[in-house]
Amino acid sequence: MNLLAIDTSGPVCGVAVMKNGVLCYEAVAMNKLTHSVSMMPMVEEALNKSSTDISEIDLYAAVTGPGSFTGVRIGVSAVKGMAHGAGKPCIAVDALEALASGIGLAPCLLCPIQDARAGQVYGAVFASGMPVKRLCDDMAAKLPEYLDIALSLAQPEQKLLFTGDGVPTYRTAIADALGDRALFAPAEAAYLRPACVAALAWQKQNEAVDYLTLQPHYLRAPQAERARKAKLAAEGAEK
Repeated sequence: MNLLAIDTSGPVCGVAVMKNGVLCYEAVAMNKLTHSVSMMPMVEEALNKSSTDISEIDLYAAVTGPGSFTGVRIGVSAVKGMAHGAGKPCIAVDALEALASGIGLAPCLLCPIQDARAGQVYGAVFASGMPVKRLCDDMAAKLPEYLDIALSLAQPEQKLLFTGDGVPTYRTAIADALGDRALFAPAEAAYLRPACVAALAWQKQNEAVDYLTLQPHYLRAPQAERARKAKLAAEGAEK
């Protein structure tokens, strides 16, 4: 089986091709271009470099979130379109699980976080291993709330290893709160690897769905929708 995996959920645009469980190609870009500009040329290059025709792809995988609202929509829409056109199934991959998988062998509690803006992080907690073991659901929370949950799931004196695009924003606050119990993934493991997306999709291929069923995984409403609700509430209060 041939699998094409796409991630546009965060600052990295990533593409991977896997054939019969073997990674054949992986590429990432952090070129500050919008993912809609980078993604399809990267897909074309991935297929060319892996000597794969688009007709040979049997399963399409997309990171469905949590993450950037616009970014998630770009990747999910692209995979839905390709899967629909080819009449092939697709599969959703969780961004935080993929991030944790990239550091899965570290003997620590795995704490992937993304910068959710508005003073929040998207986060989850995993036990190390291959595959990683989920210990709590994905959440959108203020950093102190997330750290309290992570600590409640940790063993006494256990180190907590943080990764993801939330780390640059919150590294100092995490270190101040946890001291030497806080560890941070090195640069080469601190971003969402499309290879991890492909591997998770391969492991969960029995969960594949049709293109109509694949949907973004949002933990909160988009900013525009939140602003609209706040405006309507304010207008209602004035009446």
